[in-house]
Amino acid sequence: MGFYERYLLPRLLNLAMKSPDMRRLRQQLIPEAGGHILELGIGSGLNLPYYERGVSVIGVDPSLELQAYARDVAEANAVDVEFVADSAERLPFSDNSFDSAVITWTLCTIPDPDLAIAEVRRVLRPGGRLIFAEHGRAPDLSVRRWQNRLNPMWKKVGGGCNLNRQPDETLLSGGFNFTSLETGYLRGPRWATYTYRGIAELA
Repeated sequence: MGFYERYLLPRLLNLAMKSPDMRRLRQQLIPEAGGHILELGIGSGLNLPYYERGVSVIGVDPSLELQAYARDVAEANAVDVEFVADSAERLPFSDNSFDSAVITWTLCTIPDPDLAIAEVRRVLRPGGRLIFAEHGRAPDLSVRRWQNRLNPMWKKVGGGCNLNRQPDETLLSGGFNFTSLETGYLRGPRWATYTYRGIAELA
């Protein structure tokens, strides 16, 4: 891992994920998670201030550098969090271990999102809920063309982030049904801000 990936990229990601629109969506969605919670791609811990009191969270993220930020946030907000540096495609948990799962702006970066969602399905208990917010493929042809053009370069500078994935299809094909789903552009470049957010349950 080079200097950029180890030192600069975590700082840039931490700043980029703090937009007012993202904060608003976190405030709306994260309190919907309850009980024993799996957060996939906990990153720098920006969801942690919005969990309800009394929940327990296991946060999975391969980046120890981002986890360092998240530990400070967890301490400042008195959230019960256990951090696990592991792959989303190979979760080290037993079947039916969690009441809820949270995935925000993460599926774009996971090398095999289908496998990651299969793992989430495996570790959720019957009736478990998945709370999600993800950017991805835009409905407008002109925007999609730019997403496809920029994606190879963007993956290199964005730590593997893909602009043109379609997270709603990933969740549906992974065995989830939506209880709520909203889509639309956030403020910022349209090729980077088309967002899918909502709640899904095991089919």
